[in-house]
Amino acid sequence: MSAPKFRVAFLGCGRISSHHFEALARIDGLDLVAVCDTAEARARAAGGQRAVPWFTSYEQMLAQVPCDVVAIATPSGLHPQHGIIAARAGKHVVSEKPMAISLAGADALVQACDDAGVHLFVVKQNRLNATVQLLKRALDKGRFGRLYMANATVRWARPQEYYDQAPWRGTWEFDGGAFMNQASHYVDLMQWLVGPVESVMAKTATMARRIEAEDSGAALLKFRNGAIGVIEVTMLTFPKNYEGSFTLLGEKGTVKIGGTAVNRIEHWQFADYDDDDKLVEAANTSPPSVYGYGHEAYYRNVLQALRGESGPDTDGRGGRKSLELILGIYESAKTGREVPLPLRPKL
Repeated sequence: MSAPKFRVAFLGCGRISSHHFEALARIDGLDLVAVCDTAEARARAAGGQRAVPWFTSYEQMLAQVPCDVVAIATPSGLHPQHGIIAARAGKHVVSEKPMAISLAGADALVQACDDAGVHLFVVKQNRLNATVQLLKRALDKGRFGRLYMANATVRWARPQEYYDQAPWRGTWEFDGGAFMNQASHYVDLMQWLVGPVESVMAKTATMARRIEAEDSGAALLKFRNGAIGVIEVTMLTFPKNYEGSFTLLGEKGTVKIGGTAVNRIEHWQFADYDDDDKLVEAANTSPPSVYGYGHEAYYRNVLQALRGESGPDTDGRGGRKSLELILGIYESAKTGREVPLPLRPKL
């Protein structure tokens, strides 16, 4: 008997959508069946290029095109609303990062998917980079010994024209700033690789872009395991994206993964040999953009989970963890105080 296939409807045909479309086209078992965007020109172009029906009404797409999965790449603040509609229609949900811009929104989306008995997948494709997977294996094997320091650096460029292209970008209602949008994958790597965060202190600033949220910032993290972490983020790098890196220092190992999208192992040294050491060079890639090559691997996991062959690499509860850390960073920057995690629910 042939393995089941799943039909994917796609909502939001903006900047990131082409990476989703290219990944889906390479996976036998996930078929793109429709696209939707409120901007008719974008919807028409995406549908025409992929030879699928296009819509400007989400509800109309769901009513007219049979599908099993809805992939959502709309403005971040709309992810919960759009995901809840899909879940209530009995569709599995794939949400671009971040899954929401508030914990209440994230929790509502998780609850809706639980109630409907459907999967919720949150896109964290950088976890699946070969370089990051190699680092995760080293951690799981205990090769670092005690962890001391972790550093994530995002030195990218987003000119004013980028924010002017869409009125939702850089707003608190629909987007957030550099931490919530551009650097969210790196915040996720911090909490996923190093472990739960005990507290955070942060400073943010809007120095050169005409937006509500921050274009730059830095956060100091204290992890429950005693390690200290630093996240440095800016969208003001001249003249283009320069670095997206992650460094981990431990008692028995030092690793730095650099490049523009944690795609190249720049340093790999441990006290004791492991056969994984022979895989370092092969893990390096040269992606054409900061989005990397992880979307295909991500969707392959989605397919495996839908077929019952594995669990989701990042489900709604996993996606919520990095969102909570970002919100803790924002709270510290706003109040000037150290913020303990988990965050206290707002009454």
